[in-house]
Formats: sequence, structure tokens, C-alpha cells
Amino acid sequence: MSSSPYKHWWSWLARWWRRPPVATSDRQRAADLIKAVDAGGLPLNPARVNDIARRLGLEVSRHARVEDTIARIRAALKR
Repeated sequence: MSSSPYKHWWSWLARWWRRPPVATSDRQRAADLIKAVDAGGLPLNPARVNDIARRLGLEVSRHARVEDTIARIRAALKR
């Protein structure tokens, strides 16, 4: 009897599926956001940007422009 060529693939998938999520700090999430913006990225979800800012302790209006919020996050990281 030959073993299935997918046997090892399934075991890898099972380990990957059960691994705990990687926890990142709030400052690291903010730094990653700034790094992505500096590389030319555009944040597609303003709610996520606002969440990052709030976790840094900034008060952010739902109606604030994303560009302004990113500038405030950048300033908070420099402190």
C-alpha cells in the first residue's frame, strides 16, 4: 500500500489551523501602519486606522479624515 501524497500536507494544515494568533502590541500595529503608508500603501478601512489611534490613547472622531489621523499616529509614535 502506498501512502497518500497529501498525508504530510494535511498534518501541516492541522498544525497551522490550531496555532494561536500572533499578538502584536498597539505600538507595533501603529508602526506597521505608518510603514505601509510610507511605502505607498493606502489604508482601505478608516475604522481600523481609528482603532489603532484609539488604542494609542488618541481621541478620534468618526468623521476625522484618515490623513489627519495618520499624522496624529505618526506624532504619537515619535513621543
